[in-house]
Amino acid sequence: MLRIQGVDRSFGDRKVLDDVTFTVERGRLTGFVGGNGAGKTTTMRIILGVLAADRGEVTLDGHPLQPEDRVDFGYMPEERGLYPKMRVAEQIAYLGRLHGLERGVAMDRARDLLDRLGLAERADDPLENLSLGNQQRAQIAAALVHEPRVLVLDEPFSGLDPLAVDVVVGVLAEYAARGVPVLFSSHQLDLVERLCDDLVIIAGGRIAAAGAREELRSAVGSTRYELTTTGDVGWVREVPGVEVVEFDGGYALFEADEAVAHGVLADAVRRAPVKSFTPVRPTLGEIFREVVADAVPEDAR
Repeated sequence: MLRIQGVDRSFGDRKVLDDVTFTVERGRLTGFVGGNGAGKTTTMRIILGVLAADRGEVTLDGHPLQPEDRVDFGYMPEERGLYPKMRVAEQIAYLGRLHGLERGVAMDRARDLLDRLGLAERADDPLENLSLGNQQRAQIAAALVHEPRVLVLDEPFSGLDPLAVDVVVGVLAEYAARGVPVLFSSHQLDLVERLCDDLVIIAGGRIAAAGAREELRSAVGSTRYELTTTGDVGWVREVPGVEVVEFDGGYALFEADEAVAHGVLADAVRRAPVKSFTPVRPTLGEIFREVVADAVPEDAR
């Protein structure tokens, strides 16, 4: 387990991380989301040792990280950093050799990764000849070639089409299944909601929410319910403790606590046949907006 504990970081008199604490579990994909300037990249750089924390520590399985531990990490920065005129497989193998792999092993791993990521036919092309999406796949291969113990990926899905996203996720899921902690950031909230097992939301340099995706969906945000009957459900608007979000004849979407909602259902059954009654959990976008609103003062957003 990768753990970030009580991390602070300032640049001059501007504090960009304030008591940042969260975990990245083995065998799980952890999505790391936040607005521009929220502190995601700074946190990732501290995990990698590129930046030092002013306070706090980063541990792996309970042990403080040392420089030799980070050699076995895989990192993909948001900014592309590969050599544009170098052939794709050649430079991924080169990066593998920098991690201590023998030449033949490094090339075999490079070609295997490119094949799994759908780039086998472009392996001997210069990077600059690839589309931006394919360059992104090559960047991911570079982060994986040395079989890392931990993966930290900054916006890995940027520029990828839906099919490419599925391919990349499949490869990352394989690493998670081997017990590798995988942390990735993304601005695409719908994508994070679909892919991640756990979620960390950072706002204004502080962790606003963290935990398993479904637990957060249950715990954060108002509970909504959808009710559909064969009759008119306009009466729901008059029930104490109910706030109707949408209403159309026999359909109502409303917010209420569980006891009130069950009372609405019982009343609906007495009035007309009920077609459906379903709790509606908030989307990641709704959770994000709510926790950010609570964490960051309005004049600072």
